[in-house]
Amino acid sequence: MSNIVKPVRIVALLVPIALLASACGDTWGQRAVTGGAIGAGAGAAVGAATGGLSVLGGALIGGAIGAGVGAATTPK
Repeated sequence: MSNIVKPVRIVALLVPIALLASACGDTWGQRAVTGGAIGAGAGAAVGAATGGLSVLGGALIGGAIGAGVGAATTPK
């Protein structure tokens, strides 16, 4: 696999997941928790699939990003 294809695949997986995570829940807290859970699952999957990052590392990064996206996109 070339050096460019790998990051493109990761981004192609993470963008739809981040959008889905931001649509869960009505309150700031609900969206942060559901976004974090979905992000952790997605990050673990990406970490396992790519081999460049451990499953735990992927889950931690994905959970943090998912929680941030979920909380930041709370409707007013």
